[in-house]
Amino acid sequence: MNVRPIVAVACLSFEARIAAGPGVTVLCGDGERLPEKLEAAVRHGSTGIISFGIAGGLSPALAPGHWVVASKVVSDTGQFPTDRMWSQRLLRALPGAIHAAIAGVDAPVAEAATKHSLGEATQTVAVDMESHVAARVAAAHGLPFAACRVIIDPAHRTLPPAALLGLREDGSSDPGAVLRSLLRQPHQFPALLRIALDARAARRALLGGRRQLGAGLGFPDFGELQLDVA
Repeated sequence: MNVRPIVAVACLSFEARIAAGPGVTVLCGDGERLPEKLEAAVRHGSTGIISFGIAGGLSPALAPGHWVVASKVVSDTGQFPTDRMWSQRLLRALPGAIHAAIAGVDAPVAEAATKHSLGEATQTVAVDMESHVAARVAAAHGLPFAACRVIIDPAHRTLPPAALLGLREDGSSDPGAVLRSLLRQPHQFPALLRIALDARAARRALLGGRRQLGAGLGFPDFGELQLDVA
């Protein structure tokens, strides 16, 4: 008997490690190749696609560590609703999570003013760089899609340049790039300390929420419905 897995899409390696578990295949990093990787995962057989991890805040009401379960994903290429039943399961498993639209973008949103403008224009509360890609592939193949994200940087926070340089293509951290940026612009240090505290809150929320979601990342009746005879 084979279980067709849920495909979880994340940006960072620590998100991928948290998302991993029974019935879950995780795709991480390398944003330009994400559509290709997703298409390959779908060809191998999958039950649904979920965007999982951290997000930037667009609503001033959301602090680091707050969960958002997407009602839809809004991007330049269109709006993609999430699967209603799956989203309701996520909301029940994540006490305190809000159900609202999130934005998908192709480049980081670092400035507080840009976050405000994006939130106002799209009527969304959070933003990430993977959800719209995952949603588009899921829609093309008629697969259920969901997104649940934890806020890491609040809407009022502008990210310093070093925060955007600290990632490799595989989603792992690049301390050397951060250090070089700090040496060039030492005034970034206080902002990076605040981000480290925000990241700690987001990571703690991700870990706690992941334990609640269980096998298949909350997909309805995963254990009963997704068994195929080999």
